[in-house]
Amino acid sequence: MELETKVLIVEGKTDRDKVKKLIQEPVEIICTHGTLSFTKLEELIELIEDRDIYILVDEDDAGHKLRKILKRELPNANHLYTQSIYKEVAETPLMYLAKILMNANFRIDQRYLLNGGAS
Repeated sequence: MELETKVLIVEGKTDRDKVKKLIQEPVEIICTHGTLSFTKLEELIELIEDRDIYILVDEDDAGHKLRKILKRELPNANHLYTQSIYKEVAETPLMYLAKILMNANFRIDQRYLLNGGAS
């Protein structure tokens, strides 16, 4: 079995579950659980090198700190942003989150683009 070419890095399980229901293609979704030790970061880089990497973290202090680390260690990653009014990926409305992912060329369940889908 071939690995998915896209990797989406999020902070937590709730974030992962929320984006997973929107995406309609094979994507490896990795949770950092808000922090990354040096060892875990090295393992992550080894696991995802040579793949399309996307980063979607919260718009809060912890998310900004994590994004800064990931920008430094994964300079070719694509950064996706929710609006600061939502603060957390898990609190971002499904329709808005679907648009963010669609604009990054993820295949999205179209129901979420039309009417926001079900929560």
